[in-house]
Amino acid sequence: MQANKFERTIEEFDVINAQDPHKELVNGAEIPKELVYGHRMSGMLLEFDPNASETLRLAARCQHIKRWAIPREDYEMDRKGYLLWRTRLKKFHGELAGSIMEKQGYSQDEIKKVDDLLNKRRLKTDSEVQALEDVVCLVFLKYYFDDFIAKHRDEEDKLVDIVQKTWKKMSEKGHEAALAMSHSNEALSIVKKALS
Repeated sequence: MQANKFERTIEEFDVINAQDPHKELVNGAEIPKELVYGHRMSGMLLEFDPNASETLRLAARCQHIKRWAIPREDYEMDRKGYLLWRTRLKKFHGELAGSIMEKQGYSQDEIKKVDDLLNKRRLKTDSEVQALEDVVCLVFLKYYFDDFIAKHRDEEDKLVDIVQKTWKKMSEKGHEAALAMSHSNEALSIVKKALS
């Protein structure tokens, strides 16, 4: 059976992310980091919003597409540098995803929608942008927060601050999903402090 354009586009996103030179250990196997991230985003979106639109499902999968091409080290290691880097990345992800979608036959409206989602435009007024932001936060809390804690163990204030900032970006539904997750004792203690 021939793959439809959605499946072909997802496959192309995965082919690109499979080229990530950075690896992550998953069940004992080294897997390209952004490939793992894309699959985690898709899985979390299906849990969080089983009826997510096609454009939202595409945006979740390509949220970090080819992220390694623009290294963080290319920017000043301060808040301003971080924000410039993030802005450049979002633009890059949107353009790359758009060129793949166009090749697979998506309309300009659909391409623009994915670009808006990736750039988090109208975060507090567009429910799909909010859903994607919730999923980003949930993936961080589920898969990356414990490693982050390990790296910044002596900086509890920073960890609490990160959780508070993450919480502010999330919807009520996102908060409920985050609290329903199982967390390590350490993560749970930081989340409790952040929310108290």
